[in-house]
Amino acid sequence: MTTSSKRWKRSLFIASFILPTFVFFCLFTVYPVVQALQKSLYDWSGMSENSTFIGLDNFKDMLKDPIVWRAVGNDYFLVAGKVIGIMCLATFFAVALTRFKQRGSGFFRAIFFIPNVISVVVIGVLWNFIYNPQIGFLNAFLSLFTDEKVDITWLGFPKHTIWMLLPPTIWAGIGFYMILMIAAIVNIPASYYEAANIDGAGQWSQFRHITLPLIWEQIKVSIINIVITTLNGSFVIVQLMTNGGQPDNTTQVMGSYLYRMAFQQYHFGYGAAIGVLILIVSLVTTLLLQRIMRQETVEMQ
Repeated sequence: MTTSSKRWKRSLFIASFILPTFVFFCLFTVYPVVQALQKSLYDWSGMSENSTFIGLDNFKDMLKDPIVWRAVGNDYFLVAGKVIGIMCLATFFAVALTRFKQRGSGFFRAIFFIPNVISVVVIGVLWNFIYNPQIGFLNAFLSLFTDEKVDITWLGFPKHTIWMLLPPTIWAGIGFYMILMIAAIVNIPASYYEAANIDGAGQWSQFRHITLPLIWEQIKVSIINIVITTLNGSFVIVQLMTNGGQPDNTTQVMGSYLYRMAFQQYHFGYGAAIGVLILIVSLVTTLLLQRIMRQETVEMQ
């Protein structure tokens, strides 16, 4: 068998694995993006075949829409809150369950991972019950420390409701990223920690100078994944817990506003324009994060 024949068979073998994935990627990712770009240039209700080409008018209207800017701000607020909350807690629990060899660590790993196998709908319903002012667990718990029954409407204050969305979203993500951190930590050679102990380094010093630098690549991947999933997936929890951005659009995110404009108010062209905005914001944010964290990696080295 000639060298060229071997190369051809090798290329064909590799292509047989790549091609199906590429076809599905084009069908379910590239094609919808192209369609969204096209529909964003039209005034279309989505309910009929009649549509009018209006160019960039949807984007001009979007830039003047205060709800859009509020939605973008809420998305970034959730991104920041989830990145800080999930990564801090996931790293803390991962270190606690690996470095300190806690008994029953397998049980705790399973407990923390449970929210990741539960539907987002179930999580939304569960936390709606927790926040319920009459029969909710949170008010009942706080009532144990007061002489009167606590009756706080946790999801009813315009300026504070967005904060109430952070606990369920952080709780739902800790387990998955904790497992990723554990996988990174257990691959660190034990000899590094033994040498640090001999040198008299404490637990905090070992974490700062050994654990953190060696799991930094995993942390970067986790942060980028949290950012992407939040910018593209906050719609469900907002829709379930605040009825699509209530009260007064204070919890509106880009995904929920897209749903309202396209599928409730039948302004599909405008909804497609919001979808394009989500794509641009996600892409720009991810590229900036990668650049910033690349610089952080160089400084740590």
